[in-house]
Amino acid sequence: MPPPPLQSASAFAIRSASSPHQALNLFKLRIQRNPKPLDPFDFHAAVFALKSCSSVQNPTIIPNLHAHLLKTSLVFEIHVSTALLHSYSVSSFGSARQLFDEIPNRNTVTYNTMISCYINNGDLTSARSVFNSMEGRDIASWSAMIGGYMNKGYRINGFLLFREMMKVDEGLKPDELMLVTLLSGCAGTGSLSLAGKSIHAYAIRSCIEVNMQLGTKLIDMYSRCGCLRSAAHVFDRMPTRNVVHWTAMICGLANHGHGEEAVMFFDAMKEARIKPNDITFTGVLNACCHAGLVVKGQEYFLSMVEEHRLEPSIHHYGCIVDLFAKNGRLEDAYAIVEKMKVEPNIIVLTALLAGCKMYENFEIAEKVIDRVLRMAIPDDNGGVYSLISDLYAMGGKWNDVEKIRRLIDARNVKKNRGASFVEMEELRASVG
Repeated sequence: MPPPPLQSASAFAIRSASSPHQALNLFKLRIQRNPKPLDPFDFHAAVFALKSCSSVQNPTIIPNLHAHLLKTSLVFEIHVSTALLHSYSVSSFGSARQLFDEIPNRNTVTYNTMISCYINNGDLTSARSVFNSMEGRDIASWSAMIGGYMNKGYRINGFLLFREMMKVDEGLKPDELMLVTLLSGCAGTGSLSLAGKSIHAYAIRSCIEVNMQLGTKLIDMYSRCGCLRSAAHVFDRMPTRNVVHWTAMICGLANHGHGEEAVMFFDAMKEARIKPNDITFTGVLNACCHAGLVVKGQEYFLSMVEEHRLEPSIHHYGCIVDLFAKNGRLEDAYAIVEKMKVEPNIIVLTALLAGCKMYENFEIAEKVIDRVLRMAIPDDNGGVYSLISDLYAMGGKWNDVEKIRRLIDARNVKKNRGASFVEMEELRASVG
């Protein structure tokens, strides 16, 4: 295949290289054969070589290429300097900042690269300064800055910047990627349902296609806030569904007390020949636990290990132990704890202890209590100490009850306090 128009043979060869190392070797060979300045269209070769640098773990390559680009004056070509800036942005923050200050004529991509560089290094103030200094911003500029705020936890700033974009730049319309970023931000606020519904409504009004990624976020958002009909509405209208869509529905149903429906979804997923992953199994095991479906839960746990060859995590063990313990199968629950391939944590062990209290089985509880007390129990988790004290009292171990009470006083243990979120008017205004 001949090289595309306006692209040299060397650039085409570098672009078509099978690996980053081969691309850089080809560029090095090009320089060795002809050390003079490259021909007018050969800046493409430099751009493709610089793109390869991001995948090669060698701190000397980029400075050496930079020196050659200065020698040949190619560094003053905007596409080359921007590619060089991107290479530095993933390897040397200080060099990227210095190069950005030295580039005389910057384009939008140059600014966007530096904004992302600052954000990746946690400097949102400098990123916003560069953003504010731009004369012409594209959708990538706004997305980078909004995404930076969202990912670093400054969600209100992100929503307010989104509102600013909608007011000052009528020519720009949010795309699917930006809406996904906004929905991700909603998950960390107390206004998940309010803001998420507004974003979905905006997508419908603007005729934005609900693609795989946006559909996944919408299903996850609605499932998290308990709007299961809305989640199902989006799910049913997805042209194709992958394991993430099914898993979001299963987990949402399980977390909101619809265990049997979650199990039905899981079985339908298998009929659709979608292979479940470890998160899917966490969701369906949790559903069995909520619904008291012991046989089903045991069946799924064995299927995960034997049929799908997935190694159980602490979450899977926690679900199956909790399921057995809540339904009186304490011997089975204890057997799981003893056979776990990972060290049981305090959540797994207290699930077993809670079952022992419910079914008044001090014999098994006594085997576990010392292991729990040897763990680092948070000082605000007084419920664990209260549970152990109740179990000792149930077993008539009054000296141990007194010991636990003294331990509570010595460690200044407190009970967890409830917390609530307040709906924020800024969210309503920013995505309305």
